[in-house]
Amino acid sequence: MTKIFKHPLIDIKLTKMRDKNSSHTTFKKNLNEIGSLMVYEILRDYKGKEKKVVTPTGSTAIGLAFDKSIMIVPILRAGLGMVAGIESLIPQARIGHIGVYRDEKTFQIHEYFYKLPDVEKDSDVVVVDPMLATGASAIDSINRLKKDGFSNIKFVCLVAAPEGVAALEKAHPDVDLYLAALDEKLNENKYIIPGLGDAGDRIFGTK
Repeated sequence: MTKIFKHPLIDIKLTKMRDKNSSHTTFKKNLNEIGSLMVYEILRDYKGKEKKVVTPTGSTAIGLAFDKSIMIVPILRAGLGMVAGIESLIPQARIGHIGVYRDEKTFQIHEYFYKLPDVEKDSDVVVVDPMLATGASAIDSINRLKKDGFSNIKFVCLVAAPEGVAALEKAHPDVDLYLAALDEKLNENKYIIPGLGDAGDRIFGTK
């Protein structure tokens, strides 16, 4: 399943991020806020488990608790920019990291880092990366997670190209994909158009 969020708050914040004149502080702040808004919607149908608590009045209230671990896995380095916003709503989430890079000449993906917390294999895994261009990084990262025994995987990004969405859907039809925006296309250099530039550079103020 692919879901594109249409919400005015997300659109307004994303517009600020697209603006080439926005500072890295503005970019990072809005990225975190969009991450929070998206995970709020993603977990709307979360079932959880029943939990009883005693209130200050001495009464018993029946509420809800998480029934399994949730692991956030940013694809380095740009994916790090989405973690804080999601953690603000799910502070108990565990954090894994996958580091990949794209060869600028061949466009091939290479993994250079992979480290996950010790969580159950049936944990809910949320892979995050602000951009989905060719889809290669996402596909490679999800391949790695599945090889490690994880199956309950979602992929969350801000801006995607149709080519990347099609590639990810074909490679992993069982993985739900959540987007803030579906852009027009990839250019000859495999950058998303209109896009928002290099997310990693804009998050961390590098060039």
